[in-house]
Amino acid sequence: MSTITAPAPKPERILGTPAALEVIEHDPRQSTRWHRHDYPSPIARWNFHPEYEIHLVTHTSGRYVIGDTIGRFEPGQLVLVGPELPHHWVSDLDADEVAVGRDVVLQFHDDWIRRCQAVLPELGDLDALLANSTRGIEFGGRTAETGARLLEAIGASSGTRRVSLTFELLGLLAHAPEEERRCLASVWVPAGADRRAMDVIGRAMSYIFDNLTGDVRLTVAAETAGMSPSAFSRYFKTCSGHTFSDMVQRLRLAHACKLLDSTADPVAAVAAASGYRNLSNFNRQFRAELGLTPLQYRRRER
Repeated sequence: MSTITAPAPKPERILGTPAALEVIEHDPRQSTRWHRHDYPSPIARWNFHPEYEIHLVTHTSGRYVIGDTIGRFEPGQLVLVGPELPHHWVSDLDADEVAVGRDVVLQFHDDWIRRCQAVLPELGDLDALLANSTRGIEFGGRTAETGARLLEAIGASSGTRRVSLTFELLGLLAHAPEEERRCLASVWVPAGADRRAMDVIGRAMSYIFDNLTGDVRLTVAAETAGMSPSAFSRYFKTCSGHTFSDMVQRLRLAHACKLLDSTADPVAAVAAASGYRNLSNFNRQFRAELGLTPLQYRRRER
């Protein structure tokens, strides 16, 4: 039986709201947490948590938001999300439709994997994978297919079998061929950052997106954080890894990609709707960021 639910938030609006902290309960019988859940669901929301998360979409398509990036997902998408990195997956569903068992998730804490490395030095080859997870890593090809099978198998196993499958999955992801993995987001607030940093970034992102099609001024963003422009500029760069102007450009281009992918609007209209008053400047920045012209990007996505 279908459950009537409220319409899902649009991915482009999600970026403008602070992520909720998800508290993940620890089961003393298990070193990692595996679960499957529906969409919509109370835990399927724009959130972040201190644990690593390996996330599999079993069915439906839609748009994901990871850090400062919006993209499309299809069934079988496998992503590793690092600690503190905000994320959400929004499926294209009717208002009264429920995707049962859409998500399969494995979560584990950094303390656990570091303690394992202390007694099992062979696990040191996971370091690069864990470090890059702070940007979110999407896997494709055989890595995603095998990873999905292992992730499902973990949920059906227990004891030493469960542990061995977990390390097999992590090893698979750590040694994935370069062509079968890609980082999704910009460098985000580092794991363990204080909540003030999250609040400052959240307020700044909200201001940016609320004004994405018009003027976005660093001085106004600084006011929302109660800081001087110079102090805010330094703090924003430290917390996000990007200058304020670079972040504005990335969000505008992410919005432009969404419009190119989901509408038939002319490129000039897409540029204007993404806050660019000069078409040649838009084309230049788009190509520098994505390696394609807007028209080439639209053809490729379709």
